[in-house]
Amino acid sequence: MNKKAVVHFLEQKQKKEKIALLTAYDFPTAQLVEEAGVDGILVGDSLGMVVMGGENTLKVSMDIMTYHTSIVTRAVNNTLVIADMPFLSYQISPEEALKNAGRLISEGGAQAVKLEGPVSKYGDVIEKIIKAGIPVMGHIGLTPQSILEIGGYKVQGRSEACRKRLKKEAKELQEVGCFSIVLECIPSDLAKEITESLDIPTIGIGAGPDCDGQILVCYDLLGWGKARFAKTYINIRENMKEAFSTFVNEVKQGKYPEEKHGYT
Repeated sequence: MNKKAVVHFLEQKQKKEKIALLTAYDFPTAQLVEEAGVDGILVGDSLGMVVMGGENTLKVSMDIMTYHTSIVTRAVNNTLVIADMPFLSYQISPEEALKNAGRLISEGGAQAVKLEGPVSKYGDVIEKIIKAGIPVMGHIGLTPQSILEIGGYKVQGRSEACRKRLKKEAKELQEVGCFSIVLECIPSDLAKEITESLDIPTIGIGAGPDCDGQILVCYDLLGWGKARFAKTYINIRENMKEAFSTFVNEVKQGKYPEEKHGYT
């Protein structure tokens, strides 16, 4: 079976078929995510927080993103893999941005890249990447790479001026050629308006039920999530903790290993 392509997202929107995406950063998780039937995997720069333990995403480098993208793409056969462009990988110049986007495709094996911000800032960057044949996913609303500018992880689009700006940004991202747009942490009614105004699909995270698709950080749905929009489907975190504690106790008590766990 051929890998899904970005055109499948547009087809799903036209059919009113919801799009399901998850993040993944390692080989076994990516395998399981594909087996679960997701439409796409995002290798997110969120790994800077959920894998590396940072307070934000700003310390994630191109080398780190390329490395994790290559791990994920080796794990999947059919699933569209989108790689985040990390902080300062596209903000310096369009030429630098194209070079870095190319690394995520040629070295990382991704089929598309995602970058944060509006056309007013990065339109020339997006155009250059798309002209080189690399599909681009946009991202507006709460943009974690702008955390120093916006002053924290806050819901965006509550004021009338901000709502108007986000609607305009979404339209312009479509016009410049993005194949889809992530809407992060914006009011549900605003996300609905934006979704209905676009021909390309919207992917929500903390943006309500009316987006064309949804994405979650994989660890959030497994019990690590603290955000209001993150639903815990199973608390693997507690299961892992219990297993680790049981191992430690059995070693201390001499219960592990038993004879059957050794060799003759």
